[in-house]
Amino acid sequence: MALPDSKGELLPFSLLSSSFLLIPLFGNDRIFLMALVTTFMIIGLHFLFRLKDIVRVAQELSLVSTAFIYIPLMLTHLMMIRLLPQGINWLLLIMLIVMTNDSAAYYIGSAFGRHRLYEKVSPKKSVEGAIGGLFGSICGTMLAKYTFFTQLSLADAVVTALVIGIVGQLGDLFESLLKRSFGVKDSGTIFPGHGGVLDRMDSIIFAAPVTYYYAVYLFGRF
Repeated sequence: MALPDSKGELLPFSLLSSSFLLIPLFGNDRIFLMALVTTFMIIGLHFLFRLKDIVRVAQELSLVSTAFIYIPLMLTHLMMIRLLPQGINWLLLIMLIVMTNDSAAYYIGSAFGRHRLYEKVSPKKSVEGAIGGLFGSICGTMLAKYTFFTQLSLADAVVTALVIGIVGQLGDLFESLLKRSFGVKDSGTIFPGHGGVLDRMDSIIFAAPVTYYYAVYLFGRF
């Protein structure tokens, strides 16, 4: 199973997906929905009228559609977060939670990891590391609460740390699942030794929409 044959054929999809990140600037939900529907129709019509191997159409269409939903649509929520009243603080909080989670999970997992978390998907991750990562997230959120994000209540800080920490870890596992499915070790070569750009963003991709909806609907209600 592969993506469309030439890199040139993928370029329009990449540009279309990138432009999607700017849609929240228009501040209209109908425009957002229209753009989503239009994008899917363009992708569908591309495969309809540039037919090569009809047997592979469903596979390639599924891959392109999934890539669009997984990266641009999910990351659009970062722009949506930025437009919130405390947008910059929320963005900094996401980064802080993800970084402290990753660091704590790595060091605690390396030192005390005995039980595999999900061996089929990520053999090196441990239950101990995952729990340590959540502890790191709580520490990171508390740091935010007492420095740049004082509007966080104690309850909000704990709930936010656990929710975003867990979702971030799930995003990491999902990206590992994709890599194993494609039989690759790294998602790219831009960051040698770090697995690629996607490996640096996998937790944030899942955390961004959850953080946005938490900030809009749950923040301050605990």
